[in-house]
This record gives sequence, structure tokens and C-alpha cells, in this order.
Amino acid sequence: MAFFKTEGKDKLVSGGRYRPLTPAMFALEYELFGKSPFTGHLINVILYGFLCFVIYHTLALIWCHKEDTAEKRWMVLAVAVIYALHPLHTEAVANIKGRDEIMAMLGSMGALYYAVRYVDSPQMKYLLFSAFALFLGLLSKENTITFLAIVPLAVYFFRPGVKFSVNSYGLYLGIPAVLFLLIRGAVLGNDFGGAPMELMNNPYLKWVNNTYVPFTAGEKLATIVYTLGKYIQLLIFPHPLTHDYYPRHIGIMQFGDFGVILSLITYAVLAVIGIRALKTRSIPGFGVLFFLITLSIVYNLVFPIGTNMSERFMFMPSLGFAILLGWLLTEYVLKRMGQQAFIGLLALLSLAYSYKTLTRNTVWKDDFTLFTTDVKTSANSAKVLDAAGGALTTAAFDEKDEAKKQSMLKEAIGYLIHALEIHPTYKNAYLIKGNAHYYLREFDAAIQSYDAALRIDPDFNDAATNLAVTLRDAGRRAGEVENNLGKAEQYLTRSLSLNPNDAETLRLLGVANGIKGNHTAAVSYFEKVVQLLPDHAPSYLNLSNAYRNTGDNANAEKYLAKARELDPNIGLSQQQ
Repeated sequence: MAFFKTEGKDKLVSGGRYRPLTPAMFALEYELFGKSPFTGHLINVILYGFLCFVIYHTLALIWCHKEDTAEKRWMVLAVAVIYALHPLHTEAVANIKGRDEIMAMLGSMGALYYAVRYVDSPQMKYLLFSAFALFLGLLSKENTITFLAIVPLAVYFFRPGVKFSVNSYGLYLGIPAVLFLLIRGAVLGNDFGGAPMELMNNPYLKWVNNTYVPFTAGEKLATIVYTLGKYIQLLIFPHPLTHDYYPRHIGIMQFGDFGVILSLITYAVLAVIGIRALKTRSIPGFGVLFFLITLSIVYNLVFPIGTNMSERFMFMPSLGFAILLGWLLTEYVLKRMGQQAFIGLLALLSLAYSYKTLTRNTVWKDDFTLFTTDVKTSANSAKVLDAAGGALTTAAFDEKDEAKKQSMLKEAIGYLIHALEIHPTYKNAYLIKGNAHYYLREFDAAIQSYDAALRIDPDFNDAATNLAVTLRDAGRRAGEVENNLGKAEQYLTRSLSLNPNDAETLRLLGVANGIKGNHTAAVSYFEKVVQLLPDHAPSYLNLSNAYRNTGDNANAEKYLAKARELDPNIGLSQQQ
């Protein structure tokens, strides 16, 4: 919500967002340290390290309660290491904004830790700590609410025979959850977002007969199933990674597609394992259920999330994967092959994860590096194509090497054209494409791009502002270089209609009319210029010359005197 400054735009993103804790943290950091990205990144790293510490101790508390064996300790360590080093977490830690993921998980695990402490040692302070941690997690990100199921599930699995009283359950889970929902409802209203008819906020739209229409139910469900399978693939083999999975990085899928079928089979198997685990209360079964429950809120079927998928959405469910993998290493390597084999395999996995994490971190150096790198992975994402085009255009503006500058701008235009092929009503892509053409001095192409953006959104102020500047410069070139006064006047007149108080456009129109012999019109334009620039000597000189050309010598001398009052060295021969 904090990102949007216009009333009502807090609901622009599908699903609605209310996450006040991390913006409050950022505000406090700004007050204490100013605009310091280093501080933000450092705090993220510290919080992530603390989260991994909490995960280790929570799992140790749960699993080693009665049987604190070496095997269980090795398993806990393996899970914590796998979670800590997994490359899918790079986005949440490297992106300062990803703190909402870290804080949500920290609050969730804190709630679980103190809930189990309460079960083991019924003291009111543990209930209060659990409730407070859950509330902080909810204020960080809504998916914390899945721990309403995870906490009792963990107690059911690992503290058999223990039952919650209704009052205790309501206190440490129900009350903070209800309080959060009441606050959220007061701020955003009692809805959880809808499905906007804008592709960048609703990936389940397709372009049919020059308009967007929703996917069929089969297309939507097949695409969701495919993305669920993609998550598992990235957990097992995290390559290639990208920050952008917007349309059409994930295409429109059908149930006959191999990836959809494989994903469907995989999740059916996981569901069977999870259901059976409710009887066996096994550790791998708990890991599977943890994964499925925490995934449930981000897979687009219950709540729309505005994009197909995202690596940060695995920040919480990936602990379920780490539990399953840690158990497999313990059960099939440690117990059967010995401690050295276990340590060696865990070290090898850690090295592989660390290498990928470190190399992925370098991509998050800055926006330019991130966008221009990930556009090669997400080559069919309109959003990253637009972002890469924007990054190249911005960088080209400051580039001194003219050949390199032109190359960057042409590359940007290529990305933007592809973005518009994917998303024909992407007004921002038209805007940036117009900017790139403008920097190349391709004014007519720039004008066409800005016009297209304004046809999509007539109130698009950035496009209107840039169009006015482009029309003005196109008019100047038409008059000064092409000697086409008719074309110049056409461009300049339209520019003036968009920005009536632009002194340079008025001046150019005055010059054009003076050359054409329309001296009275020239006077009118130059008079407006001096009203806008009352301390600009050349403007008075132009007005003086225009009056002289009409035969009004009195006003000509009057404004010549004013020009010389402002600049004694100015002469009648200086035409500005």
C-alpha cells in the first residue's frame, strides 16, 4: 500500500496488500541512517541469519524433545543449512523490499517455537510471545496466516496426545489473526482483491479480437498446475533464476501439455503422502504438509496474486522442501553410509547452493544489471522487457560514446517492441519506446509511440508531457533544418496545445510567423514569452523586432529599451 500515492491504488495489485511493518522499519532506518542501501542490505542479512538460527532451534525443540540423538541433531542441522543456502532465497534477501518475506517467516517460526514451548511447559508468557510473534508476521505479509494450520499440525505430529484447550488456541492463534484482519479491513475494506482486466496485474488474460478476455477455466487451471510444478523443479534444481515470471514467461498451458501432466502427478503423490502422514505422523510427511499448506495462499487459485509465480513465494514453503531433503539425507545417507558420507554430501550440496547463490547475488547489484540479465531468461515477459528497455534508455542518456549510445537505444527499442507484441496495451512500454526514439532524434517515431500511449490512457501525464517536448523539437528541426515552415508550425501548434505555457514553443511559433510575414501573430507569441520570462532580455528584443516589422516603432523602441535595461550589450541584430 505504501508504494501507491493515489487514493484507491492500494487495490491495484490483484489480491490487495496490507503490510505495514516493513515500511515502518524502512521509515525508522531512514530517520536513523538516511538513504543508505548498505544499511538496508545489512539488516536483511542479519535478520536472515537470525531466522536460520530460529529455524534450527525450533526444529530441534520439536524433534529432539524426548530423543535428543546425534542423528536428529544432524538432521536439524541439514535442514537449517539447506534452507539457509538455497538459491531461491536470493531475491528475498538481496532485495531490500524482500524484508517482508523474512519478517513474515521470522514471526511465523517464532509463533511456532513459543507455541511448542507452551505445550511443553504451560506458562502464560509463552502464549503471549507466540501471539505477538504471529501478529508481527501478519503485519509483514499475509501468508503468515497459514501458520494457523501449521502450529496445531506440528503439535499433532510431534507432541502426540497433547490437546489444545479452546481458550488457549484462540489466544495464541485466533486473537492476533482476527485483530490483523480487522485492521486490514479498516484500511483496505473487506475484500481480498479481484481480477483486474490488466495483464500486468492479472496473468490469466489473453488477447482476442483486439481486446483482453479471461482464460478459459481449463487454461487457467492448467497454467496454475504447471507453475506449481515449476516451483518443485526450482527447489530441486534452482536454475535458471529470474526475478520476473510475468506474462508470458509462463505461457498459456493446456492439460495435454507434458509439464502440466507431470506436475499434476507430482502433486497427487504429495497429497497422498500428506494424507497418509496424518496417521503415521512422520517427519517427511510433515515436511510435505508444511510445503502444501504454506504454498496454498500463493498459487493463484484461492487468492489472486497478480503474477504467475515468483521465487520469493517459495521463501516459506521451501522449509518444507528442506525438511524433506534433510530427512532423506539422514535416512538414506547418515544411517546407511555413515557420518562422513553424510557430511561430504551435505558439504557438496552446500557448495553447489552457495555458488549459485553468490553468482545470483551479483545480478542484484543494481536495476540495470538485474533487468538486462533477467530479460535473457524471461525473454517473453512483457514486464522485464519493458524494464530492460527502460534501464537501457536511462543509461543511454548519460552515455558519452555516441556509437554505444545508439546501440543501447536500438537494443532498448527491440525489447520494447517485443513487450508490445506480448502486451499490446502496455502504455508504459509505449512511453519508454517514445523516449528511446526521442534520444535517437527519431521524432516522428517518438510521436507515434506517445500517441499510442495516450490512446490507451488519455490521462497519461508522462506521455503528454514528453509528447509536447518532442513536438516542439520536431517543429524546431522542421523549421531550422528542413526549411519546412508548414510542418514546423503544425508540430509547434500541437505542442502548444499540450503545454500552453512553454516559453520555447511560443518563441519558435513567433519566429515561424515572423518568417512567414505574419508579424501580428509573431507579436502575440512574443508577448506571451515575455510574460513567462519577464527578466529575459532576448525575449524583449524579439518582441521589439516583431513590433518594428508591424510598423509600430513606438513599441519597438519601448521593448528595445527594456531589453537593454536587462542586458546593456544586447543589440538589434541579435535574434534569439
